[in-house]
Amino acid sequence: MERPKLFAIRNIGIISHIDAGKTTVSERILFYTGETHKMGEVHNGQAVMDWMPQEQERGITITATSTTCRWGGFWINLIDTPGHIDFTIEVERSMRVLDGAIAIFSAVEGVEPQSESVWRQADRYSVPRVCFINKMDRTGADYRSVMEQMKHRLKARPVLLQLPIGNEGSFAGVIDLLEEECLFFSESDLGRSLDRHPVPSDRLGEVREARGRIVEEAADFDDTIFADFIEGKQVSAQRLRSALRKGTVACRLFPLLLGTALRNKGIQPLLDAVGSYLPSPLETLPVTGRSPNSNENATIASDPEGSLCALAFKVLSDEGRKLTYLRIYSGTLQSGATVLNSSRNRTEKISRLFQMHSHRRERIDQASAGDIVAAAGLKDVLTGDTICDPGYPLILEGLAVPEPVVSLAVEPRGMEDREKLFPALEKLQWEDPTFRVREDKETGQTILSGMGELHLEIIADRLTRDFGVEVKTGKPEVVYRETLARKVDHREIFRREMDGRIQGGEIRLLLTPLPRGKGLHVVMPLPEEVMLPPEMLAILEESLIQCSFAGGVTGYPMTDTEVRLVEAPYEPGVTTEIGLRAAAQCCLVKAVRDGGATLLEPIMALELITPAEYTGKVVGSLHQKRGRLEGVAARGEFEVIKAIVPLTEMFGFMTELRSATRGRGTFTMEFSHFDPAPSDTLKKLGYF
Repeated sequence: MERPKLFAIRNIGIISHIDAGKTTVSERILFYTGETHKMGEVHNGQAVMDWMPQEQERGITITATSTTCRWGGFWINLIDTPGHIDFTIEVERSMRVLDGAIAIFSAVEGVEPQSESVWRQADRYSVPRVCFINKMDRTGADYRSVMEQMKHRLKARPVLLQLPIGNEGSFAGVIDLLEEECLFFSESDLGRSLDRHPVPSDRLGEVREARGRIVEEAADFDDTIFADFIEGKQVSAQRLRSALRKGTVACRLFPLLLGTALRNKGIQPLLDAVGSYLPSPLETLPVTGRSPNSNENATIASDPEGSLCALAFKVLSDEGRKLTYLRIYSGTLQSGATVLNSSRNRTEKISRLFQMHSHRRERIDQASAGDIVAAAGLKDVLTGDTICDPGYPLILEGLAVPEPVVSLAVEPRGMEDREKLFPALEKLQWEDPTFRVREDKETGQTILSGMGELHLEIIADRLTRDFGVEVKTGKPEVVYRETLARKVDHREIFRREMDGRIQGGEIRLLLTPLPRGKGLHVVMPLPEEVMLPPEMLAILEESLIQCSFAGGVTGYPMTDTEVRLVEAPYEPGVTTEIGLRAAAQCCLVKAVRDGGATLLEPIMALELITPAEYTGKVVGSLHQKRGRLEGVAARGEFEVIKAIVPLTEMFGFMTELRSATRGRGTFTMEFSHFDPAPSDTLKKLGYF
């Protein structure tokens, strides 16, 4: 297979709220580009991109899946991401390595909570986007309302490039405003054929007015367009595309198209837009790496002839072995090559390289700058690690990993399950940075922590299906956070004789409560400010971080606290690594307890859709759950309720909601912030 030129590569992802149609759009893209010869459908469990049994059974995307296709001279590396908030890490790591994205919105539901979340993730990594309003054939479809929501809720600047032909059930095609022509999608061959017709005379005025708005937007990026616009001259479609491309690559404009993927309308123009407006690897913001030796930053050019530099953004456990997804930023990677994992300072060997097509592999001999591939043979690589040329080490910025908010106790059913449980859990932690495992010191139970009930349910299901481990699970529990009520200064001296040698350590800590949302900050003095040798200072910092995550009273991680090391005297022959670790743990625990430790509980932002006649009952239920109503808005015959509710009150709420609304109510929620836990929770967990 001939390698494409860098300017022709498009590394894109598909992002949206759950059930907006991401996977359906992905399946149509594969079909129209000729990668598949049959359309897979989500509702019958045959979607190519949803290959896991859990995805096929539930009709949702759980893991980000990549594939490659070609369209009009462009080579598209495509990642289909989940829409459920429990699997937000899949979106996060995809955004970290993508050059562009297709953001999908439902023409009926509009901008939903997870739409906002994935949009913010794309903003964080400066990912240019083309937008697609899907489900234009549905009753209640209103693209104008979606555009207004994009402007107000996302602070975005959408540029409408099409007008619909027909409305709701009569939606038949679109009017291309740049070319000023009608596009119809043939139903006889599943939308493969496009019929082009002139714009009917009764819509010419509407089309010219809408095209004029595009010219105004494009003029901000091309002064000659503005001059022609002022003089009333016609601006060609090609000039407009060029100007819109500049705005899109700069993340200042977002081209907007219309369609209905399930009815096979609007996908080909969307593919054209990917090539026309989204950037190649040559046009993205420069990638910066840090030298582990000098700590200096270096800009990495997207050059196949340069030194190898790639980011491991996803790890899969594949029949007990690691399959590592790589985004190559510079250089060329050969199968069989020896590489440096600069994040862990370990040399590893690439045994095989693959071009992935969902879970199907195509073996390749090499990959170069701009490629997204999978590698076998990397034993110690985890998500966020940098792979590079051993002679030119660099470390790329990793990715933000959200903290888990729900925990679940598990135990093996039998002795043979006990032996297999921890190796299986370790492999699952390879894959998912938001999944954590710990042992409860008091009960001896194995505690799994994750992003939500569904996340942990999938983990437990995979233990059985993928690893053959039968487990018993307890009820999900909230992962609280500890914080302080007041500033506290504490000194701890540790002295103990072990094996004929004094193990000693002395430290003084100043713990200060911080405003909500500031997280945990461990502040260490400069090496020249303390007497400790640098290696002992590093050990002490590691110990303080570990102890902070273990908490001071109930074992929950600390947050919104500054832990500052004030003093750490050094006594030769007495101060030891063991002594320092013990002093750090004792000092932190006592300081936390002296500082009036208290608990914070996770608060969720909830968006609930219910038929209007059940609104009163649903609102009453939310009040009983300590929920705070933030607004109610009408959406046709339904009402949208926005509220914030403590997570601990939301377990089993879906069953309750279905009962209250006769199965017609739905809700989505995402983490919002932490608030002080109520007194009965503090009492139950031993704070009084």
